[in-house]
Amino acid sequence: METDKKPIGAQEAEILFSRTVKAGQRIYYIDVKQNRRGEMYLSITESKKMNSGTPEMPQVSFEKHKIFLFREDFGKFTEALGEALNFVNSEQGEPEERKAPESADPINIDLEF
Repeated sequence: METDKKPIGAQEAEILFSRTVKAGQRIYYIDVKQNRRGEMYLSITESKKMNSGTPEMPQVSFEKHKIFLFREDFGKFTEALGEALNFVNSEQGEPEERKAPESADPINIDLEF
């Protein structure tokens, strides 16, 4: 599991553009960042809600996974992703839209990355 600790002197790159995709227990963050040389890249983060503990003392945590995609790889990545999506859709048909679970009391969670 990823920790929030960063080496001394490490700086988080500024987010230039961001989109959030909520999908059930997962949230995907697609961010455009810029490195020190001025090159832009994608930072894609999957955050998955993890429930643990007991019913009396539930504990919620978030498991995070990141990938960084640089501009010189966009074409190859887009082509491979398109092929993979086409394969899945041809094998299983177009996906149905997921419905959010119904809850009487919405839970607000503040996420900081």
